[in-house]
Amino acid sequence: MRCGISHLVIFFTVAISPCYGRAFETRAWADAEAACRKISSVISSQSAVFAPGSPQYSEGTAHYATSSSQLSACSVEPGNVNDLSKILRIVGKNRVPFAVGFHRSSPYFFRLNQIVTQVKGAGHASNPGFSSTPGVHIAMSRFREVTYNKTSGTVEIGAGLTWIEVYDALEPHGVNVPGGRGNSIGVAGFTLGGGLSWLSNEHGLAADNVVKYDLVLPNGTFTSVTKYSNAELFFGLKGIVTKFTFRALPQGDVWGGSIVILEDHINEVTAATFKFGCSVLDPKAAIIVNYVSTQGTPTAFLSLFYNGPVPPVGIFDDFLAIPALERNISTHSFPSWIRSQDIRHVDRNYDHTFSATKYSETLLTAIANESVFWGDVLNGQQSFRNVYSVEPFLPSAFSQASAVTNAFPPSRILWLPTSINFFWEQSALDAVVESSLRQSVEHLTLVAKGEGQDVDSLPVYNNYALFDTSLEKIYQGNLRRLREMKHRYDPENIMGLTGGWRF
Repeated sequence: MRCGISHLVIFFTVAISPCYGRAFETRAWADAEAACRKISSVISSQSAVFAPGSPQYSEGTAHYATSSSQLSACSVEPGNVNDLSKILRIVGKNRVPFAVGFHRSSPYFFRLNQIVTQVKGAGHASNPGFSSTPGVHIAMSRFREVTYNKTSGTVEIGAGLTWIEVYDALEPHGVNVPGGRGNSIGVAGFTLGGGLSWLSNEHGLAADNVVKYDLVLPNGTFTSVTKYSNAELFFGLKGIVTKFTFRALPQGDVWGGSIVILEDHINEVTAATFKFGCSVLDPKAAIIVNYVSTQGTPTAFLSLFYNGPVPPVGIFDDFLAIPALERNISTHSFPSWIRSQDIRHVDRNYDHTFSATKYSETLLTAIANESVFWGDVLNGQQSFRNVYSVEPFLPSAFSQASAVTNAFPPSRILWLPTSINFFWEQSALDAVVESSLRQSVEHLTLVAKGEGQDVDSLPVYNNYALFDTSLEKIYQGNLRRLREMKHRYDPENIMGLTGGWRF
């Protein structure tokens, strides 16, 4: 347990004339409304514009967490590439803030692959303003095709889909692609952020399995990009993706499920996790170990996975031997497995992360203790809950492509991202939660460094990173190249009208 740590939250205020602020906001809203009317007048009948108050507007702008949401002037649903090009030209010409949402009711990391700007896919990005806007919200929910081509061994997937929709469509064909680990995660944001999957040990990141992107560039031009037709743009996309073409992979039934373990046996969970990370080399096996504190009550939630109907004897025995409050393990179809890992919407949520070279017993114990520590510190604060997710991967997860092919990750060495999620209810607690989250990451980083881990050399997973994480930490040596590409493909800084990482 941690002790002797002081907690300091500093609030910064800026004095701005109330009249100036209201005038600026009124003018900006008027500009956005004018852009909405202009868009409505030029798009085809395949597309639509929805005003606040309509069900379609609410669905198009909704997020996984309310802390990620903003009130937009309108929600626009392009139904084809030509209309999307018109929309992007209008918001660019008029310098109107915009966001791009890739699925109704669900944010995503938008790939510059990462010249990244944040857009909304399935609404899971927790950073405020990254996938929402007070301007024009572009909802890509009408781009929904899933087409399996047996001859070419590829799958075309529209940017407006969630992963469970993709898995359901592919199951009859006996194929799959490395996608999201929850049923409501969007295809676009997950993929464009890199994409760590249940299949990553076997096949790499989601982005490693993409062979073509169809996209609209910031100037409104439509193009298709492969690593052969335009290796530079494939490396660092800049635009709005409308369709992904993946390599198709064979897929049968899988084994797995969830286990809930109470506080008295969490040390056994830590020991089993350490042993799994050290000894299990089967790329079909994967786990996520979640250390959870809900209003001060610690538990462990385990997700065990094997890409086959029955795992070899011994791989998961240590976990299965721990006394459990709940255990739900069986053989499933892949879609059924993903549904068992359901992710529900929450009120407010911030994510952060740090990377390690290994999960030592010392580090795993520190992670478990952090969950307990912050659960105690913030206990009673509006139904506070935290989740510290340990995700052991094999080196094979990062060796399926090279850093020359994709901008993220910038190196193809093994790195282990720990996802840290804080959940609460009222905005008054935002600054306290943000400060607590930073302190927790700093503490765990020091623990890893203290045992000799070279964590400074590791990339930070952008799909987990808090909003002000430096681009140097995410893209490292690729950052200069990405910034140069940004100037070439977006000289007028159209994508700067969105939220997200700034290049």
